[in-house]
Amino acid sequence: MPTFQTVLRNAEKLARSHHLEASAVKLLFLHFSKLSPTELYLSMDKSMPDSDYEAFEKAVHAYIFDNKPVQYLMGSVNFYGYQFIVDDRVLIPRFETEELVANVLVQYDEMFGNQNVRLVDVGTGSGCLAISLKMEEPHLTVFATDISEEALEVASENAKNIGAEITFLLGDMLKPLEGMKFDILVSNPPYIPTTENVDPMILKNEPELALFGGNDGLKFYEIILENAKSILNQKSFIAFEHGFDKAKEIASLAEKYFPLATVFTLKDMQNRDRMTFILNK
Repeated sequence: MPTFQTVLRNAEKLARSHHLEASAVKLLFLHFSKLSPTELYLSMDKSMPDSDYEAFEKAVHAYIFDNKPVQYLMGSVNFYGYQFIVDDRVLIPRFETEELVANVLVQYDEMFGNQNVRLVDVGTGSGCLAISLKMEEPHLTVFATDISEEALEVASENAKNIGAEITFLLGDMLKPLEGMKFDILVSNPPYIPTTENVDPMILKNEPELALFGGNDGLKFYEIILENAKSILNQKSFIAFEHGFDKAKEIASLAEKYFPLATVFTLKDMQNRDRMTFILNK
């Protein structure tokens, strides 16, 4: 059998020849080698076991020739230090969303200190936002909604595996929350405009329901903002992730429905406008 080093180099070369990311192949390699990064580094000159080699080659073929995302091929993704199951029932969590988690925690500290508060994640998908926030801040009582029963199955499994106590509610946007009150609303709703060209790997594999946000990408933000007052306490805040080119439009919507609120936008690590906060004090 070829060595670990030879297997990796050949797979990276194949990916580059098809204009795909060699870094994605490295993720697959680490996953299917079943070794820690340190163990793998020390084993690079050793032969790769047959079963691991065959599983890796199959995954590489699926990534390069079948256009399958590596996260689905591995069946999980690390998000905010927690391992989340992901498959084609849910959107793959992105790195930018980890920044939303961090900034929601900062705003919670600034506005509520160590008080017990109620938070809802609207359109939870894999549950990455709701679960990470609950695990990082035990004072939060967390609810999460999604219109997709399949997505909630994944989110519930993730909550159970990670050990987060979350109340999941099936339904469209805020409809399952009627008669309830919250201090924090977070959401990373579908925000790709239906007219926008989308990477075929994303379009072919990830659920369309979790991708598109109407002609301008703002459909679900307006639905949330138009109805959020009915479920928010007087002292509360809303935190959105959004497309980097939609900050001004979302701020305008926020000011329309919450004229007395403080509205501000935060940039992500790529210096793009990525998060908007709406503070009601």
